[in-house]
Order: sequence, then structure tokens, then C-alpha cells
Amino acid sequence: MPIEFKTKPGIVAYLTAGDPDLTTTRDIALAAIDNGADVIELGVPFSDPLADGPVIQRASERAVARGTRLSDVLALAKEIRLARPACGIVIFSYLNPVVRMGLPAFCKSAKEAGADGVLLTDMIVEEAAEYLREMDANDLAPIFLAAPTSPDARLQAIGAVSKGFVYAISRVGITGTQDKVASDAPDLVARLRKFTKLPIAVGFGISNAAHVQAVGEFADAAIIGSALVALIEKTAPEKAAQAVGEFIGGLRRV
Repeated sequence: MPIEFKTKPGIVAYLTAGDPDLTTTRDIALAAIDNGADVIELGVPFSDPLADGPVIQRASERAVARGTRLSDVLALAKEIRLARPACGIVIFSYLNPVVRMGLPAFCKSAKEAGADGVLLTDMIVEEAAEYLREMDANDLAPIFLAAPTSPDARLQAIGAVSKGFVYAISRVGITGTQDKVASDAPDLVARLRKFTKLPIAVGFGISNAAHVQAVGEFADAAIIGSALVALIEKTAPEKAAQAVGEFIGGLRRV
């Protein structure tokens, strides 16, 4: 199914799968969906998450230590799809775990699990030909990262091959919460609009209702990552789903 944002701005919720454990991640995802998340990004834990800040790095380390693998994340996606058929599901991963599984096998498995799209953080559009063929063969949406430093030629290339939505990085650097939405974000979104009619979701540093409202002035959706992962980190596992549900529910109230 196509990825849809039912309201503006839409909400994309990033979760590190397997932190604190897979069952709790499922419960958190369902609570996020029930309280207004349009898309769940299931982060595949990786031992060397260079693009992530300390909060998501710690979550990834904990999930890896528990033995969470890409196959577990795909099984989790299937559980979420069966429980909430209308929600968007994106598999969010570094390239290495996908290469280990094999690109054709991964794309086939992701489709069978009910995923709508895939975002590989270190897959660049200029080297994505084989990836795009496998994604297209399995009717999966390839989602690419667009940065403020990306030249127009790269933004045009991203716009030409993306499906689902485009992930606009609000600032250069690693993930993590910030005091305000980066000033580069509106200009990046405006530049992307010249090359795509897809929804544009803004991430990196979006962490509260005021940020979501600000993003809604110029983009289609806000991506919440580190703020959610930090909340999960400091909350007892049995209370994490309720805490995340309340947090997501409050994001459109300023």
C-alpha cells in the first residue's frame, strides 16, 4: 500500500527494534500508531551506527547485545502489519545487515513482512541501481536521505527514484534532539519541491509539539527519533508503550 499521511503534519515514529526487547517494541509501535503515528520506522540495530547520536547508539548497542537481528526486525514488522493493517511501515537500516542477508532475499522478505518501504542510511542514490531494481521488483518504496549540503543534481536524482516520501535531514551531523528546528530545513524542503511531488518528511532534532508545528508550516511530516528512543531508555519496559502513546498523542497539541 502507498505510504499516506492522514493529517498535516504527519508523524513518523522511529524505534530501535529490540530495545528494550522485541515484544516491548511491538507494544510501543502499536501504541504510537493508536495515538497518531502515520508511519513506523523500525530501526535495525547495528554495531557501528555512525550516523546516529549517543541516544540511538546506546539503544542499538543494547538491542545488538540482546541478539536482535535483521530477521527479527522483519518478523516484528509482520506482527505490526497484521495488528494494524493501515499503518505505514518502513525498515530503517544501515547497508551492512542487508548485504549480509543478500539484497534479493532482503527485499523479498521485507515485502512478505508487510513493509511499505526501506531506508538504508548509507545507500547513496548514485550507487543504487541494483537496489532500485530489487525494490521495484518487490513493490517497495525506496526512501532516500536528502541533506542541506546536497547539490541540486543530487536532489533531482533523489526525487526521480524515490517513492513513499523523501526524508529531509534538517541539519548536517548525527541524530539527536535539538532546541529548535534547524534553519536550513525550510530551504531544503523548498529545493526538494522542485524535483518531487512526494510528501517530504523532516527529521533530525524534532522532539516536541512546537517542533512538529514548525515543521508543518513547510513540510508534510515530522520524524521523531531520538526523543522517542530517549523516552524508552528512561522508562520501565512495562510502562514504555503507555509513555510513548502519550508522547505521540501530544505532538500535535501546542
